[in-house]
Amino acid sequence: MKKQSTMGGFAVLSAASLIVKALSILYIPILLGIIGEEGNGIYAAAYQVYVFVYVLTNSGIPVAISKLVSELTALNNYKDALRSFKIARFLLIIAGTITTILMMALALPVARLMHFEKSYLAILALSPTLLFTSIASAYRGYFQGKGNMIPTALSQVLEQVVNVIFTILFASLLIKYGVEAACAGGTVGTSFGALCAAILLIIYFLRNNDSEMQQYPKNMIVKRYRYKQLVRKLLNYSIPITLSTGFQYAGNLIDVWNTKSRLLAAGFTDEKASILYSHLYKYQQLMNVPISIVSALAATVLPAVAGASALKDRKLVQDRINYAFRICMLIVIPSAAGYSVLSRQIFEMLRFGEGSYIMMYGSFILVLQSIVQIQTIVLQASGKLYSATFHLVWGIIAKITVNYVLISIPSINIMGSILGSLAGYAIPLLLNNIKLKKAVKIRTNLVQHAFRPLISSVMMTSGILLVNTLLTKIMSLFLKGYINTVISTTVSIIFGICIYGYCIVITGGIRKEDIQSIPQKIQKYIPKRLIEKIK
Repeated sequence: MKKQSTMGGFAVLSAASLIVKALSILYIPILLGIIGEEGNGIYAAAYQVYVFVYVLTNSGIPVAISKLVSELTALNNYKDALRSFKIARFLLIIAGTITTILMMALALPVARLMHFEKSYLAILALSPTLLFTSIASAYRGYFQGKGNMIPTALSQVLEQVVNVIFTILFASLLIKYGVEAACAGGTVGTSFGALCAAILLIIYFLRNNDSEMQQYPKNMIVKRYRYKQLVRKLLNYSIPITLSTGFQYAGNLIDVWNTKSRLLAAGFTDEKASILYSHLYKYQQLMNVPISIVSALAATVLPAVAGASALKDRKLVQDRINYAFRICMLIVIPSAAGYSVLSRQIFEMLRFGEGSYIMMYGSFILVLQSIVQIQTIVLQASGKLYSATFHLVWGIIAKITVNYVLISIPSINIMGSILGSLAGYAIPLLLNNIKLKKAVKIRTNLVQHAFRPLISSVMMTSGILLVNTLLTKIMSLFLKGYINTVISTTVSIIFGICIYGYCIVITGGIRKEDIQSIPQKIQKYIPKRLIEKIK
């Protein structure tokens, strides 16, 4: 089984994540055209329920597999690495089966509790997905622990392709029975996609695992672990991670209820409240594109940091953590800036309808969210599992409180959620930073990591605004409406990427080792003159 470098693995997962998120964004206008804004709000509420249960089932054990397999492999204990995966796989199948049954049984009460009773059928239709994702998550955790991100990447792309096809198909077939039935049909693709991903990963494992085990020396003397010890290690890793991630997504689920109930308290009708929540959901979907890249980074960093920690190589741990924060800033700061200045144009190009104002003002949340995600992963990899959970809880409490107060004010309404997110991420960011310095003794200068991307992003946004304004006016002489928007926005984005790339090289934000870690097939597309300027 081929192992990639941290940068190589990150590149593979990032490419897959971009494809997946691009597909998820592109099919939204089609789905909106079928189910409407109110239907999108209903669909979004159901999906938040599913994501929460999914996280409870799949967040902890797969990460524990990745961490444990990475540690055992670093110590040349290949047999226990494989054995720990098999134990975890069994636990995940059991968990997936139980949560599927529970979600089916509680679909209606949960929908009523959230003030989204129309989401009942969609929640019910999403339930079987939990079993399929549990199986897929077990294999992804194992492959990531081995440093091989290709199976995860391929399965994610396949899952989303199948999801898009069947979501649109079933939504269009069932819309004649009403918006609730269409929303339920729109979730069927999620189940089919997860099933196909699980099958692909199983096939990949069966084809590659035997040959891999034959490569390892049979007489190698290493410390072996008993079955109970491996189970204990998995649970010790997975429980705090599940709690940490679970609390975070519990906050999101509570946010659905909190947002809808406070909008109703502000005097909005049920339909209008669902539409406003739909606007928020579209913003969140767009934010998930760069977040998916950060998640890919986190997935590669955790086993890398865990492996270095197992070898007690503090310098390597420090280097990998600083690398993660530096790359994180390189991605999210320009993404937030670009989203903000082109919010209206992007919504129009994607036919997202209304709601661009949320992204214009809320894009900066992306930076805070990404930093917290990396900090949480670093704390988990460093053994400070419960600290990350504790800090997130404080953030959730702050978010719920701010949301409760501000959303009920009619003039603020849904924008209160953005201010709630600001409080919800700012608090754990500060607490995590203190913990990393004092307990883990890891110093990360976030301002230093952010400085060059920030300067480059200012230059980028200036160029984008100038090009977009001029191009729109010139093209209006020949083209009107949607075609003008698509061309001017696309050109502006490409121009902005080029400006940012050049500026980040000039300012020293990209290093030679970063370029050297990129696969040769990608390197050849980078201009040689630009590479020569990299120090």
